[in-house]
Amino acid sequence: MNFVARLPAHVTGITLWGASLALGLVACSQKAPPESTPAAAAPAAGASTGTTGTPAAAPATSAPPAAPAPVVSVVTVKVEKRDVPVVLKAVGSAISLASVDIRPQVTSAITQVHFKEGQFVNKGDVLFTLDTRTDETNLAKAKAQLAKDQAALADAKRQLTRSRDLVAQNFVSGAAVDSAQTLVDSSAAVVASDAAAVQAAQVALSYGRITSPHAGRTGVINTPAGSIVQANVSVLVNVVQVNPMAVAFNLPQRDLADFLAAASSTTQVKVTATLPEDKKPLIGKLQFVDNAVDPASGTVKLKAVFDNKDSKLWPGLFVNVGLTTKKIEDALVVPQAAIIQSVRGPIVYVVEDGKAVVRPIKMVFAAGPEAAVTGVQENDVLVVDGKQNLRPGVKVVERPKENKEPGKEGAGAPAANPSAPGAAAAPVPAPVPAPAVAAPASAAK
Repeated sequence: MNFVARLPAHVTGITLWGASLALGLVACSQKAPPESTPAAAAPAAGASTGTTGTPAAAPATSAPPAAPAPVVSVVTVKVEKRDVPVVLKAVGSAISLASVDIRPQVTSAITQVHFKEGQFVNKGDVLFTLDTRTDETNLAKAKAQLAKDQAALADAKRQLTRSRDLVAQNFVSGAAVDSAQTLVDSSAAVVASDAAAVQAAQVALSYGRITSPHAGRTGVINTPAGSIVQANVSVLVNVVQVNPMAVAFNLPQRDLADFLAAASSTTQVKVTATLPEDKKPLIGKLQFVDNAVDPASGTVKLKAVFDNKDSKLWPGLFVNVGLTTKKIEDALVVPQAAIIQSVRGPIVYVVEDGKAVVRPIKMVFAAGPEAAVTGVQENDVLVVDGKQNLRPGVKVVERPKENKEPGKEGAGAPAANPSAPGAAAAPVPAPVPAPAVAAPASAAK
């Protein structure tokens, strides 16, 4: 009986709870500002569960405030004024000033090798000895023939003297003197021929002793002792001069006027050669400029000479070459990282009164990370990093140049500066309120 008596009250409570839930869903479906908080949503839920069963009126919302002007953090650098040398860069290869293939001048057999492969030799050092027994025999034969003809010449001269004495005493005619004179002259000619034959035999004998034509380093011995070599055909060894060394390189024809003017000046043109594994350059001097431009590549061949006492340069080694042609005095130097290539030419962003200002410039000379330009003033503040986010008139703020080490928290971005204008804390997402459910009226009993 009690359950039957309380049944109308339970039905009434369930009906009120369903009406309150429906009103709450309708209130949540209405458009509300995304920044609404649970504190603002609570009154709406409370209004939907009022005793009258009607929702309360929604509070009026004010217009959002205007967004502050953007502020871009950048890294800046000042314009410097100093003398800038104009250095033309190229890649060259080290070559020897003298590289000789040693070949025999006579066909013979090698009897002895006087050096080791890769050994450094001086000019005149004996490298090979050939079999010279035949040449020695020919030389002895030529000397014997010379001695014979010299004896005949002496006898002819004595005959001429006697003939002159007899002609003076009128014992013989003058024709005898002429005959004796002819014999002396012919004998003298034969003696001269024999002397030349002796010299030829001596030259042939000297070919059996092969010496180094210059100081340098030897290569591989191609023919060991005991080998038969042919005259002017067989390559015995190669001797390469390594001190001093030359570096050959090419420069484009657009720089022809600059290095020709430098080569024709009274001062010596400075050339540097830097090895890939060595940061300290070698200093040399320009020796040769080719007389024509290569039509295939549009370049001119040049050669510089370097002192190579430490043997840092080796034939065939590639090096980075720098040729200093002139010096730009009081040039305005800026980092190339600050230059932007636009459709109207190169520009830079200059910071004036905390704002970015576009400044057109003109490139005078660029080399490495720096460039000499015109269009800016000394001590102007240029934007180096962060220029991709700039627009003319945008406010900028300086940020530290050093970042944290990679892999650590905050690496790759500067720390936030709360006092910097425009700096804002990271937005914290508002908690989503849980829907309020009104309890049935019977539950309060």
